[in-house]
Amino acid sequence: MSDQIDYGPLACLIGTWEGDKGMDVSPEPEGSEENPYFETLCFTPIGDVENAESQVLTLLRYQQIVSRKSNGEVFHDQTGYWMWDAREGVVMQSIVIPRAVCVLAGGRYAGAGSPVKLSVAAKLDDPDWGIIQSPFMRDQAKTVAFRHDVSVEDGTLCYSETTSLQIYGRAFEHTDENRLNLKSRAAS
Repeated sequence: MSDQIDYGPLACLIGTWEGDKGMDVSPEPEGSEENPYFETLCFTPIGDVENAESQVLTLLRYQQIVSRKSNGEVFHDQTGYWMWDAREGVVMQSIVIPRAVCVLAGGRYAGAGSPVKLSVAAKLDDPDWGIIQSPFMRDQAKTVAFRHDVSVEDGTLCYSETTSLQIYGRAFEHTDENRLNLKSRAAS
């Protein structure tokens, strides 16, 4: 990796984070279920990519492994990229969830400061920031919107994530929140 790569607001994410204060609120046929969880979140610097000879994106690949505190079993494994378009001041997150759902969320970066705050969102059928899902998921557990807010300061990463679903014949806000600590910094 070149020392000349500017990861912008994504620089603070680079490394391995761990947290055990997570709470997942997910839908059940007759209500909801709360699952305390722990997780590891790894952000790996990729560098710059050029699109159509006119856009430069700076990328981090990430992987998120989430396990239930009650039994230690992994119940969520997610991978994707965080991207920074410095010229436009836009952050993006691409998400691939192994339930046959993909999301491309985006938002404007509000500016420098501490803590660093990143917010991205996507909606079904949005022409810019969208959601793709398999026919089964569309018909049984449709994702209609997604929002992810991240705050990083002094080796602590806090996030809240809301996935709006149409499931079990009703609307449901599936939420995840956690507070993680930086365990190791990867070279950028």
